[in-house]
Amino acid sequence: MYSEELVQKAAKVKAAVFDVDGVMTDASLTFDENGVEYKTFNAKDGQGVILLNKAGIVTAIITARENGTVRYRFKNLGMTKLYEGCKNKIAALRDFMEEFNLKPEEIAYMGDDLPDICVLKTVGLPCCPNDAVDEVREHALFISSKNGGRGAVREMCNFILKSTGKYEQVVSEIINRK
Repeated sequence: MYSEELVQKAAKVKAAVFDVDGVMTDASLTFDENGVEYKTFNAKDGQGVILLNKAGIVTAIITARENGTVRYRFKNLGMTKLYEGCKNKIAALRDFMEEFNLKPEEIAYMGDDLPDICVLKTVGLPCCPNDAVDEVREHALFISSKNGGRGAVREMCNFILKSTGKYEQVVSEIINRK
């Protein structure tokens, strides 16, 4: 289903980084009458992130917005690093690479809109949901068959885990718990 070249790129991944709106969510923005923002996340996508963590793959979020719901989800999933309020996502990526001693080719990133392109052009495995804007799709090597907030993250996580040979082990640990 995937080209050998794409599988080889995914096999090098040591870190997976995600945008939030349109990737971990369906890009809907919901506010109450006081301006408090709410988001809906997909549980299966979250399980994919948990599997990456179990496999020793560093997980992070780089998002332009600041939101308590995102901070809660970040902690809930046991992710490693959160960059929020990022007007310059490439600066956040550079900081992340330096802190975790990572090379661009060791990073997968999933984004869906124009502010993500600078990161997609830098990392080794640029990814996007099926419903990403056309400009993003042009820069992605892995385009999920699923939309943002509807399984795209899980599909990317599974692809990375299978390509790195870690999928069977982490899944086995979960299904064989006693």
